[in-house]
Order: sequence, then C-alpha cells, then structure tokens
Amino acid sequence: MKIVIIGGTGLIGSKLVTKLTELGHEAVPASPATGVNTITGEGLADVLTNAAVVVDVSDSPSFDDAAVLEFFQTSTRTLLAAETAAGVGHHVALSVVGNERVPDGGYLRAKAAQEKLITGSTIPYSIVRATQFFEFVGSIARTATDGDTVRLPGALVQPMAADDVAAAVARVAAGAPRNAIVEVAGPEEIPLDEFVRRGLSARQDPRRVQRDPHARYFGAVPGERALLPGDDAQLSQTRFGDWLAAQG
Repeated sequence: MKIVIIGGTGLIGSKLVTKLTELGHEAVPASPATGVNTITGEGLADVLTNAAVVVDVSDSPSFDDAAVLEFFQTSTRTLLAAETAAGVGHHVALSVVGNERVPDGGYLRAKAAQEKLITGSTIPYSIVRATQFFEFVGSIARTATDGDTVRLPGALVQPMAADDVAAAVARVAAGAPRNAIVEVAGPEEIPLDEFVRRGLSARQDPRRVQRDPHARYFGAVPGERALLPGDDAQLSQTRFGDWLAAQG
C-alpha cells in the first residue's frame, strides 16, 4: 500500500517510514520539509494521490495553549478534507494516553479536540494513544526546571521507547481500520518525578528533582493514575533502565 506519513521527518515519523518500508509498503514522508503543509494545504493533493492510508504523527511547533489547539484543529480539518477528496480509506493518528482525563492541560485538551474531529469524520480511522516517550525525559525536565531544581508531580506514568511507539503505529497502519482507540504503553509504572530523576542521573545532570504535588505537567496537575493506560493496553517490552543503559 501507499502510506503517507504526516510528520514523517520527525522522531516517530522517520522511524515509522523505516518500519513500514521494511513491511513492504510504499511509505511516503510528508512534512513542511518535503513541501507538504497541513495548515495551508500546500502539497497535500499531490502527496495523497493513490494513498490508501494516511498516518498523522505531526506535532505543533508551539505548546502555547491557544497555538497548540489551533494547530491540531486546523491541521486535522485540512488533512481530513484532503483525504476525503483523494479517497483515502484509513486515517491513523497518534495521540496521548489520558488526554480525556486531564482537561486543564492545554496540549492534552488539543489532542482531545483532534480526536473528536477524527471520530466525527466519515473516513475510517484508528487512533493510537501512547504514553510518554523515554526520549522526552530531557524536555520534561527543561520545562519543569526552576534554578537547579526540577519540580514535578508524582503522577504515575508508563513511558515507552520511541521505537516501540513507531512499531505499534506501523502495525495499526498496516491493518484494517479499527474505528476505535488503541492504547500502547511501556511495561512498568514509574512516578513522573522518578522517571525524570533516573533520566537525569544517567546523564550525570546535577539538577535535583523534587516531587511537588502542585507542579504542573502538560499545563495541568494530573491525578495519580490519570496518565496510565487501561487494562487492555498493548504493552511494549523495552524497560526504561535497559533503554538508558543502551544510550551509553
């Protein structure tokens, strides 16, 4: 099949292109870097010609509450309209576990809005909700840093490697539309502050991580289990400690 990956030059997108190509599909990366813009619609009609599946793993260039909502709503509307015109038969989107349980978080609220547009469309779909990625431990710390201290809540997370995220999305994209949400997660529950503490320690980062029940994550204070997947989630095998050791 011809499968177009929106955001195909990014972290997950580039891995997804490789995995789908290995499965024998024609995987086409699409992003502003390749001349495709889902905000303006530039390049969409051409890249979607003869596409059977579109996978959207794009992300907002800004995490400001208003900007991120505008990005996901505009991009998704533009993309779905172009897919309808092109006769695409399966829309796959990467989303975030727990977005519906943390409505005060601007980014998570935007992902929930994106999901609503997809489920309200006439295009058969599959939504893959993933937990936090191991690769983003540094950026989480950066946004939570105050001086030499990183303040984070102790909410439980079940993080996973980007390779495992891409593999899960590839499996869904290569199959029939689910018209449902699939959750994927890592194999172990870790308090968010401990996740970042272990990540920084492995990098010999001197910042101190402090658990703060009032600290925000994605712009909100999540409940202890709000970011965990459901019991039927597909669990990957890569453990955080093993991933850290492999980073050298």
